[in-house]
Amino acid sequence: MRRRRANPAGALLKQETDSDEALVRRAGLGDRAAAAQLVERHTRMIYAASYRMLGSKAAAEDAVQETFMRLWRHAAKWKPQGAKFETWLYRVAMNICLDQLRKTKREAPEDAAPERADSADRQDQKIFAAERRFAIDEALDKLPERQRLAITLCHYQELSNIEAAEIMEISVEALESLLARGRRALRQRLAPMREHLMGKMDDGETSHLN
Repeated sequence: MRRRRANPAGALLKQETDSDEALVRRAGLGDRAAAAQLVERHTRMIYAASYRMLGSKAAAEDAVQETFMRLWRHAAKWKPQGAKFETWLYRVAMNICLDQLRKTKREAPEDAAPERADSADRQDQKIFAAERRFAIDEALDKLPERQRLAITLCHYQELSNIEAAEIMEISVEALESLLARGRRALRQRLAPMREHLMGKMDDGETSHLN
């Protein structure tokens, strides 16, 4: 009886197309390859978001490590509960960053009161800015996928409308329609805290709300 030959290409294709949810389930059962694939797939996003909040490469790397450590601890019990895995992982990372900012503020040295007060003010500003970014990112995550992608490409990746339209394989007019609807939806979701956001954040961080 002839043995069937393995199909490396098929195995690779399956690995590349496994959903996050499937990989988490496998990681929860001790599948190291699935865990490694999740790390490879999401590290860049988690690092970029963490660095944006913490402003330090070392602190961002620590946040990434702690994020995945928490994932491994909870992988066996993880359930979607209506949220995408990427959204859940992002929230874990943002909470870790906020905890780190608060911890840094609490651990400010007791001596040199003026310097300590100035440091505390800076930490307050970082926490405030991080919470505002988190609010905007959560509102962005609730947009329909194509509106979210259009805003991400144009405002976060800083692509031109022409470049973004080419990536999405739509016309520039269709892209502009998605942007307009996405901005309108963001303004509505953030209306209760809009004055707070606009008054405390940099123009660049709220430009996609205008």
